Amino acid sequence: MFNLGMPELLVILGVALLVLGPRRLPELARALGKGLAEFKRATRDLQNSLEEPESEKPEEADSEKEREPPTGEKTHPHG
Repeated sequence: MFNLGMPELLVILGVALLVLGPRRLPELARALGKGLAEFKRATRDLQNSLEEPESEKPEEADSEKEREPPTGEKTHPHG
């Protein structure tokens, strides 16, 4: 996403240290870390809920079986 190397990160850290001061920078870093952890957790939970196996949804699995033609039958009239 962003092409940041070590020199760029050090410049950003130095500017943040000058702007926020040595007392507020650890608080900000801690809050940022907690926010990122919560975002990752929410993303993982959403991904897991979207990837649930079909066996956990019996209504949907039954309706899909009704729509599928039995094996051995051709689905195209010209085949």
